[in-house]
Amino acid sequence: MKLKNDLSDMKKIARTASCFMGIAHLLYLKDYVKGAFFALCEIIFICFLPAIGNKITGLVTLGSPHPELPIKMRDNSIFMLIDGILVLSVIAVFLIVYFLSVKSAKNGYTEYCRTGRFKSQKDLFDTAMGKSFPIFGLAPAFVMVLVFVVVPLLFSVAVAFTNYSDPSHIPPNNTVDWVGFQNFAELLAGQNTWSIGFIRVAVWTLVWAVLATFTCYFGGLIVAVWLKEINFHIAPVFRFIFILPYAVPSVVSMLVWKNLLNGSFGIVNRTLMQIGIISQPIPWLGTPLMAQFTCVVINLWAGFGYFMLLSLGTMTAISEDMNEAARIDGANRRQIFSKITLPLVLYQTLPLIIMSFAHNVNNFGAIYFLTNGAPTVADSTTTMAGGTDILVTWIYKLTVTLMRYNYASVIAVMIFIVLAPFAIWQFRQTKAYKEGSL
Repeated sequence: MKLKNDLSDMKKIARTASCFMGIAHLLYLKDYVKGAFFALCEIIFICFLPAIGNKITGLVTLGSPHPELPIKMRDNSIFMLIDGILVLSVIAVFLIVYFLSVKSAKNGYTEYCRTGRFKSQKDLFDTAMGKSFPIFGLAPAFVMVLVFVVVPLLFSVAVAFTNYSDPSHIPPNNTVDWVGFQNFAELLAGQNTWSIGFIRVAVWTLVWAVLATFTCYFGGLIVAVWLKEINFHIAPVFRFIFILPYAVPSVVSMLVWKNLLNGSFGIVNRTLMQIGIISQPIPWLGTPLMAQFTCVVINLWAGFGYFMLLSLGTMTAISEDMNEAARIDGANRRQIFSKITLPLVLYQTLPLIIMSFAHNVNNFGAIYFLTNGAPTVADSTTTMAGGTDILVTWIYKLTVTLMRYNYASVIAVMIFIVLAPFAIWQFRQTKAYKEGSL
C-alpha cells in the first residue's frame, strides 16, 4: 500500500513539475529556493513569449520586400536570421532548465521517501548552493560559447539554404529567401560553371592537403634522422637554421617567395640564367600545374622544421639499448630506421599528422599570400577561383569580392563535414577522453 501511495505521489509531483516549473518544489517538497528560481525562469520566459514569437516568425519568413519604404525601415533578412537563431538558442536553454526542474522534483521526492522527512531550509539552501556552484561557475563560459561559437556556426549553416548573394538579394535593399538545397545542387550536381569550378577546387584542395602534409612530415623526419646520426658538433647550428623558416611568419616568407619566383624579374630565374642552368625564365607561378608544384615545394621549405623538431623529440625517447641490440644482431642503419625508429615515431605522431592534414585543408596563408590563387583558368571569369585556389581561399573571394555568401556557406559546410570526423577522432585519442577525466 505504501509503495502504491509513493508511486501515486511521484506521478502527482511529476505532473505538477511538468505543468509549471518550481510549483512542485513550493507545494510538495518545501524547497523554496529551487522552487522560486525555477518559477522565476518560467515567468520571465512567458513574459517574453510575444517577442519570441515575432522573432520565430521573422526567422521563418525572413521579412517581406517593401520598396515603398526608406531603406533603413525595410526588413533586414540577415538580422532576422541572426535574431531567430539566438531565440532558438534561448529556447534550447529554457528546455534544459525545464528538464532539470522536473528531474530535481523527482530527486527531491526520492530523497524524502528515503529519509521520511523534509530537510530544513538551511540544509536545502546549503545543498543547492553546493550543487549549483559548478553550474553558476560554468554558466558565463557556456553563454559565451553559445553566443560566439554555436550561433555563428548555425548562422553559417543557415545561409547555405538561402539565396543571400549579390546583386538581387543583399539586405536591406532586398530581402533574402529560403531556397532549400538549391545551392548544394548547383555546386555539387549542376552542369554549370560553378559546379565545374567547385569540383576542380575541391580535388586540388585534397591533393594539396595530402602532399603538403606528407612532404613536410617525411621531410622533417629525414632531416631529424640525419641530424641525430651525424656526430658533428655543429648539429645544433643546423637545427637552429632549419627551424628558422617555421619561426618566420608565413605572411612575410610567402610574400618574399612570391617576389623571388616572379617570372619576369624574380631573382631565382635571373640567378639560374646568369650561371647558365636555364636559357629562358621558368614560369614558377605562371601555369596551373607549375604553380601547384611550387606551392607544395615552398610549403615544404616553410613547414618541415616543425616535424623535424617533433621527430627529434620523439627519437630521444627511444632507448639506445634497442638500437644497440639491433646492431649486434647485424641490422644496418636502414633496417634500424625502418623497423625501430619509423614505427615508434609514427605511433607517437600519427594524431598530429591527422590534424596537420586538417590544418592544410584550411591553410589560407600558404596559398593566398604566395599566389593569390593565380593563375587563372577557364572558369575563373565566373567563379574567381584560380588554378591554385583551395576551398578556403575561394570562400574568401566569394564573400569579399563576389558577395556570393550562399555558395561560400555551402563550401564551408562541406569543409566542416569533411574535417569534423578528423577532429572527433583526434579528441577521442586524447588521454583525458580515454581516462574519463573530462
